Amino acid sequence: MKLEVVNVKKSFDSKEILHGISFSAESGRALGLLGRNGAGKTTTIRIIMDVFHANSGEILLDGKKFEPDKNFIGYLPEERGLYPKKKIIDQMVFLARLRGISKSKATENAKKWLNRLGLTEYTYKKLETLSKGNQQKVQLAATLVADPDIVILDEPFSGLDPVNSRILRDVVRELISIGKIVIFSSHQMSYVEEFCDEIVIIDKGNIVLSGDLHEIKMEYGNNRRILSAAGMSLDELEKLINEKMSDKAKATAKKKNYIIIELLDGISQWDFLDSLKDLDIEIEQFGLYEPSLTDIFVARVGKNETEVPEDEE
Repeated sequence: MKLEVVNVKKSFDSKEILHGISFSAESGRALGLLGRNGAGKTTTIRIIMDVFHANSGEILLDGKKFEPDKNFIGYLPEERGLYPKKKIIDQMVFLARLRGISKSKATENAKKWLNRLGLTEYTYKKLETLSKGNQQKVQLAATLVADPDIVILDEPFSGLDPVNSRILRDVVRELISIGKIVIFSSHQMSYVEEFCDEIVIIDKGNIVLSGDLHEIKMEYGNNRRILSAAGMSLDELEKLINEKMSDKAKATAKKKNYIIIELLDGISQWDFLDSLKDLDIEIEQFGLYEPSLTDIFVARVGKNETEVPEDEE
């Protein structure tokens, strides 16, 4: 299956929020939908789900107009939406029944997912009696209870401990492997890198970057190298590069154990290394730079401390 968002525009009152965005998501290849708060991610998701109607543009599935009632969407929202005082099994069966699934099949599916997520003992408990992490897993079970063709996960790892995160990881991998269309929205970039083959970055209602994540990383890191030197602090090394080798490279960032340099046009890494040798610099570490998704995100939309995770060097 292939889901396509084609030149979608959306306005609220007189303010245009989405300015003609286009991207696609395919079975077996998870898509990371990224952007700052207010960039337009949630509006895009709601248009796909037919909660909002676009002012123009269209949503297609395998080249035909997408009909959410015929192709189920499982949506795990960032703000959880189950009923705290209702029994878990009753809520899940109710949600599956809304999708036209028989009561017996809905009950079977609900029990299957509760068992899969280690929640069997809570089947007949009220949601409010569970820990935050287990409530999160119930929300995921409710997302999948109707066996949706398309699964949209918005901050799915929020509130989960390492054990429950591993369980969710396994479920996400399973969904991808059986050919579901998986759209993954998160500010936790390490998870996006782990699961997503494709990314789309939205900023102020426009797509500023999209494509195969591996290819984007290769392109972004093409002229960049990592460097550290024995007997020199990173600050000293950065200053030396920018003052003594400005005709060859520039230091663009510091990480924990190395600096990142960008080779100028026409300069090979061998030219750069020869210059280092002439300056009698003892190289400790030198090699290709593979940017993290956080680096790419920051480069495209600017740093926002509330949204860029502290999981990078």
